[in-house]
Amino acid sequence: MRQSNMKDVETLPVGRLAIIPLESCASLGSKVNHWISQWRHERESEHKSTIAFEGYERDSYIVGCSAPRFGSGEAKAMIDESVRGDDIYIMVDVCNYSISYRLGKYTNLMSPDDHFQDLKRVIAAISGKARRINVIMPYLYEGRQSKRSGRESIDCALALQELVNMGVENILTFDAHDDRVQNSTPLHGFETIRTAYQFIKALIHTVPDIKVDSDHLMVISPDEGGMNRAVYMANVLGVDMGMFYKRRDYSVNLENGRHPVVADEFLGADVAGKDMIIVDDMISSGDTMLEIAAMLKQKNAGRIFMFSTFGIFTNGLEKFDKAYEKGLFDYLFTTNLIYQRPDLLEKPYYVSCDMSKYIALLIDALNHDMSISSLLNPVDRINTFLEKFRNGEVE
Repeated sequence: MRQSNMKDVETLPVGRLAIIPLESCASLGSKVNHWISQWRHERESEHKSTIAFEGYERDSYIVGCSAPRFGSGEAKAMIDESVRGDDIYIMVDVCNYSISYRLGKYTNLMSPDDHFQDLKRVIAAISGKARRINVIMPYLYEGRQSKRSGRESIDCALALQELVNMGVENILTFDAHDDRVQNSTPLHGFETIRTAYQFIKALIHTVPDIKVDSDHLMVISPDEGGMNRAVYMANVLGVDMGMFYKRRDYSVNLENGRHPVVADEFLGADVAGKDMIIVDDMISSGDTMLEIAAMLKQKNAGRIFMFSTFGIFTNGLEKFDKAYEKGLFDYLFTTNLIYQRPDLLEKPYYVSCDMSKYIALLIDALNHDMSISSLLNPVDRINTFLEKFRNGEVE
């Protein structure tokens, strides 16, 4: 399979392709649709004119939908055209806090709960008529509440079970906070997709003078929870890894559900003079990332690059602006998998990693019921790209 455009596809589609991006994911869905439409117009196959490939080559695979609200604040989902027999891919961004709705004289911002409810409404509107329903949820709903410690709910597992009970066959997410939550639905497809390849490409294109070796580069995990991501990134780059862990005081009562942090301890080799990649799955307030960057600078680290799949920035960007002015970090990389604040895109230190082509490849392969193993594991692509970079073939 040629990953760039998959022109050699000859297997029959599972059904006519339909992409339903909810309002929260409209921009990303439009880009994904563009890639698939371009590839299928270029693709050569003697079977494209047969009935099995009916509706295969189209200018748009997007099926419109809406979720109007009643005066009470309740809502319903409406689909604009028939999807009977279609292979449907519903895209939703549960982190998109830019969308609002009116309730009387009040304006409410949509929360993750609202977005998830709209997703279920769309599935209900399909009414079991589709050939197959797949959900692409880049940020896994309630992914941070994936395990139980004490008397509390396990919201992520409950959400996944709700979706499969409604007929969803495959769920695709990115860099899940804890991918063990898929054990809640063991008989259905669940894929958590790594974004390492896109981050590495973006870093090398942005900082062409970077040296990718253990003498000049190091990967840092900001806490023990993200160690697997940092280990993976360090291994594919062939560099060392370091980790900060929070030393907590378990002798006192909980604060906001956790024991208070006494100090951040560092485990790893000497960072002096080396460039640092701090990698995490999400940035909410940004306090942890900036604290780690400041501590690395105190240890005489070189340039600092922050990688985060999901940049939510709920407390704004002022802290990042000040940290950048103080020289605490050089670049901040996040993806366009979730909503990106307009002011974020204008920052001199920000680099956006476009994931639309990657999602389009996954949808195109799944629609043909082909293996996506090579897409899920980007090691070969990373190694090929790094080899080209070291040979001076990357522009």
